[in-house]
Amino acid sequence: MNICLFLGVALASWSSAMASPWEKVSEPSKGDSESIGTYSNGCMAGGSALPLQGDGYQVIRSHRGRYYGHEEMIVFLQQLSKQVNQLELGNLLVGDIAMPRGGRFSSGHASHQTGLDADIWLKITDKPLDKNALVEAQPLPMVHIKDYKINKANWSDKQALLVQLAAADERVARIFVHPVIKEQLCKREWKERDWLQKVRPWWGHYYHFHVRLHCPEGSDNCKAQKAPPAGDGCGAELASWKPKPKVKSDKKKTVKASIPKKKKPAKIPPAQCMALLK
Repeated sequence: MNICLFLGVALASWSSAMASPWEKVSEPSKGDSESIGTYSNGCMAGGSALPLQGDGYQVIRSHRGRYYGHEEMIVFLQQLSKQVNQLELGNLLVGDIAMPRGGRFSSGHASHQTGLDADIWLKITDKPLDKNALVEAQPLPMVHIKDYKINKANWSDKQALLVQLAAADERVARIFVHPVIKEQLCKREWKERDWLQKVRPWWGHYYHFHVRLHCPEGSDNCKAQKAPPAGDGCGAELASWKPKPKVKSDKKKTVKASIPKKKKPAKIPPAQCMALLK
């Protein structure tokens, strides 16, 4: 099959809502570890698998095959969990990283494509879970979503310190958490607050935090994200995320004809990624 024909077939599969060709790949490519493209439109060569259990951590729901990453992400997770273990905070539960060669998921994630993103649950266990518990594990919500308040029964100093340990690492570019969690971190009196700049509010991250690493050395085709705005992000920027109260209006609602939204064209992945699929 020539490369043009292959590109057409792959792109057709790529845009399918039912499946992603990357989900059919069962093993990483050989060679050096390299992240290619952007976090939300890329792939990974020479990926490494995070061992399903290690010093202070376990991989949950491993049957989904999403525990592969750039070697720098694998080392980062192992070193973070070792720190957590040494501080006796508990056992970490590591969620999705990436598929064997990265790439686009059919659902669940827009990013996690280059092996440089990882989800870590804020649920810290006292001891390792058994096999059944790892498959059936349920998240622990840290936020009362409707009330836009922290869940005091679940949030503690352990969670705050865990996020701080991760964000303080120079390899980390960003950490995404729910705005209410960011608010809690801002309220604490930290000796050093520079790391708070990396902690970015984002909806949905109320039971886990999402770690994103910088493009590693040697990944020349990895496209970095712009740096976060200056400052700790604890002022007006954070306040802007708070939902505004709904104001009742006496005006009668007019029914507008619904106009179907145009689908955004599928992003074309880097050529190196298409070669990895082939």
